[in-house]
Amino acid sequence: MTHQAHAYHMVNPSPWPLTGAVAALLMTSGLAMMFHFGSTILLYMGFTITLLTMMQWWRDIVRESTFQGHHTMTVQKGLRYGMILFITSEVFFFMGFFWAFYRASLAPTIELGEYWPPTGIMPLDPFEVPLLNTAVLLASGVTVTWAHHSIMSNKRKEAINALTLTVMLGLYFTALQATEYYETPFTISDGIYGSTFFVATGFHGLHVIIGSTFLIICLMRQIMYHFTLKHHFGFEAAAWYWHFVDVVWLFLYVSIYWWGS
Repeated sequence: MTHQAHAYHMVNPSPWPLTGAVAALLMTSGLAMMFHFGSTILLYMGFTITLLTMMQWWRDIVRESTFQGHHTMTVQKGLRYGMILFITSEVFFFMGFFWAFYRASLAPTIELGEYWPPTGIMPLDPFEVPLLNTAVLLASGVTVTWAHHSIMSNKRKEAINALTLTVMLGLYFTALQATEYYETPFTISDGIYGSTFFVATGFHGLHVIIGSTFLIICLMRQIMYHFTLKHHFGFEAAAWYWHFVDVVWLFLYVSIYWWGS
C-alpha cells in the first residue's frame, strides 16, 4: 500500500465480469433450449462457466482483502453500504410476492370461488414440516450469531463449530423443503394459490442455498485463519444475509403457511 496516497482500492482489470456475463447468457439461452427442444448442452456449459467464474473471482477477492491489504477501513465501509443496499433490494423483491399473495387472498375473485384457499386446494398443515423448518432456521440464526461473537472474541474453534452447525442447519432446511415440495398435494399450475406459494417459498429456498454457500466459504476461510477480530467483513456480510433469510421465512410462515391456510 506504500505506492498510493489514498485508502481506496483501485481494482485491477479482471476477465471475470465478462466470463460471468457469458455464463449468464448461456444459462438463460440453455434454459430456453431445454424448455423448447430438450437440449441441455448450453445449460451445462453456462453452469460450468458460472462455477469456474465464481471460484476464480472469489479467489481474487480473498487475495485482495486478506493478503494484499486492499480492503482498508474505508473500503470496508463502502462494502457495508453496498451489502445494506443489496439486502434492501432483496426486501423489495420479496415484497412483490407478498403483494401478489395478499391481493389474491384478501379479495378472492369469483373464479376462486370467492374463498381462500381456493376451492379444490388442500393447503399444507402449518404445524408439521413448516413449523419444523421455522425452528431449524431460527436455530441457525442463533448459531450464526454465536459464530460472530466467537470471531470477535478470538475464539477460533468455537467459531468453526458454530459455523459448521449453521451450515448443517441450512442444508437440513433445504432437504426438508425438497421433501415438502415432493409431497405437496398441489402444483405451481394450480392457479394463483399454487403460483404464489411455489414462487415465494421457492425463491426463499434459493436464497437459503445461496446463504449456505456463502457460509461454507466463510467456514473454509475461518479454518484457513483469514478472519481477525477487526477484519472479518466477509463473514459479517454472510451473517447479515442469513438473518435476512430468517426474517423473510418468518413472514412467509405466518402469511402463507399459517394465515393463508
